[in-house]
Amino acid sequence: MPTLTRDGDVFVLHLGNDENRFNPEWVGSVSALLDEAAAAEGPRAVVLAAEGKIFSNGLDLEWIGGHAERLNDFLIDVHELFAKTLVFPGAVVAAIQGHCFAAGAMLALACDQRVMRADRGFFSMPEADINIPFTPGMSALIQCKLTPRVAHEVMTTARRYGGEDAAAAEIVDAAVGEDAVLSTAVERAAALAGKDANTVRIIKERMYAPTVATLRDASVNTFGS
Repeated sequence: MPTLTRDGDVFVLHLGNDENRFNPEWVGSVSALLDEAAAAEGPRAVVLAAEGKIFSNGLDLEWIGGHAERLNDFLIDVHELFAKTLVFPGAVVAAIQGHCFAAGAMLALACDQRVMRADRGFFSMPEADINIPFTPGMSALIQCKLTPRVAHEVMTTARRYGGEDAAAAEIVDAAVGEDAVLSTAVERAAALAGKDANTVRIIKERMYAPTVATLRDASVNTFGS
């Protein structure tokens, strides 16, 4: 399960060491830990990190298949996690050490910066290949963080980007060696931790107001047409 530790002014929110798929328990845990970091006194920033070959494989499709009656409530929580990350009162940096797919890639995009391993692991949104349309909230999130050309490619082709390709497309801010992913993310987060939390929150809320409103509109965020 996700855990939260503190390294000076930087909280490291560890997503886990398996596929880190989004199900109610996992999403609830990550959301609660973000709240804990947000409520901390003094300077603060957050690094989202994981261990092993996978940063996150996205939605837990097996859980969804067995709990169709809970899907709408679950999607509300998923979209709220994206919104909460997007407007967190401080810097949030994703340390992408492995595969970062689908909703996991969206969570990374909701962060302020992304550091990815250069030589192994892919960033991809395979929805076009697995016949799952993006919700309006997901679409808004992706399009507010990527250039139109890159967003189009990411969303319609299911392309897998290695670290260097992701950096060239400005999907991630840096592609580094395996041993430097976490330390680079922590360094970047620490450099921004001293910004006033309330000011940063207001700036983000105003900057991303249309995206946040769409993410929090439960009436539109379904996988249907």
